[in-house]
Amino acid sequence: MYEPLVKEIQKKAYFAKHKKVLIAVSGGVDSMNLLHFLYIYRHQLEIEIGIVHVNHKQRAASEEEEAYLRKWAREHHIPIFMSAFSGVFSEKAARDFRYAFFKKVMTEQNYTAVVTAHHADDQSETILMRLLRGSRLRYLAGMQAVSSFGTGELIRPFLTISKADLPDIFHFEDASNASLDYLRNRIRNQYLPTLEQENPKFRQALRHLGEESQTLFQALQDLTATIDRTDCSQFLAQSKAVQFFLFQDYLSQFPDLQVSHAQFEEMLNLLRQRQNLDYHIKNDYRLIKDAKQFHITKISPKTDGEIPQKMLEYGGIVRYGQYQFHFNNERNNKGIPLYHVTPIKLRHRQPGDYIDFGAFSKKLRRLFIDEKISLQDRSEAIVGEQDGQVIFVLVAGKTYLRKAPKHGIIEGTLHIEKIRNR
Repeated sequence: MYEPLVKEIQKKAYFAKHKKVLIAVSGGVDSMNLLHFLYIYRHQLEIEIGIVHVNHKQRAASEEEEAYLRKWAREHHIPIFMSAFSGVFSEKAARDFRYAFFKKVMTEQNYTAVVTAHHADDQSETILMRLLRGSRLRYLAGMQAVSSFGTGELIRPFLTISKADLPDIFHFEDASNASLDYLRNRIRNQYLPTLEQENPKFRQALRHLGEESQTLFQALQDLTATIDRTDCSQFLAQSKAVQFFLFQDYLSQFPDLQVSHAQFEEMLNLLRQRQNLDYHIKNDYRLIKDAKQFHITKISPKTDGEIPQKMLEYGGIVRYGQYQFHFNNERNNKGIPLYHVTPIKLRHRQPGDYIDFGAFSKKLRRLFIDEKISLQDRSEAIVGEQDGQVIFVLVAGKTYLRKAPKHGIIEGTLHIEKIRNR
């Protein structure tokens, strides 16, 4: 049974970018098949495998499953990583816990992929569940065979296989799968069997709906690939139908920002009607728009100890934002030459700020517009002020300098270094 599957996986190159992959194993028939399959073909697929398992502590059999998987891994010389669920149990809480643990193991153990045993029946159930919950059309595509996850990818090689086609190998039965307390179980055990009385191929029809939805949105993305979604002139030049897609596609970049259909329409209408906009969406998210472009940003609330500006003394070192500033007496070409040793004020932009370029001066607002600086980058720009004059502006990784005095004598140098996150 596995031979056609391994050929399909090789054809689609699911593991071409991966050498170390984690297999998510619960102990059920689906994941035990996945474990055996990847173990048997690990050399042919050129991968090293590891097992990741979460004990949800909801059934007495959970301890037996954990012990069995530990023994199996030890006998087959396969690394295994385990965790126990903590917190108030729910389907969502359990899933979030599992996936957070998977990501943690990926990072700490240098795995680049997690493989799960979701199959074609899971896909049908997922699509129907999303229909019941009123999900948008783009999400009716269901689960993807390969998607970004953690520091690598999440791979579902069984998505085209029905559960009935999997070999009945040794596995543990989860009695909770029969409970009607969970929506997925009601879909699996009640709704789908009822609907299949009307259409015996209803599960297949759901999967076809998902595939067509995926194809449609891929086509739309291909056709609009050259459009800058957040450029107002390009966005507003499109038909309302295309604007709808472009804005929806942009919103999909913020997976933790869920908006209602009504709020989506409200934001879209505001983008069409207003030149300037600062709209609170929810939590810390805002939709900001000016004459040139719009963007969604997450603004973290300021803490009581946050300093809006800092003073950099001659000979000192100061961290401001994501940069470190060092003001010393070196006179070389490796930094910004300074003609005074008075303190430098590091701050964010203020209304009316301008910088003197010698032959002309320019307001920072106009500079940012002319240089096509994004609204997000403008909000993070760092201004250096000395003796009441702007001597530099650091924005979007580029530094704009005031024109040097005609007869100025270099007294010191300012070094700016980007702080790398560790």
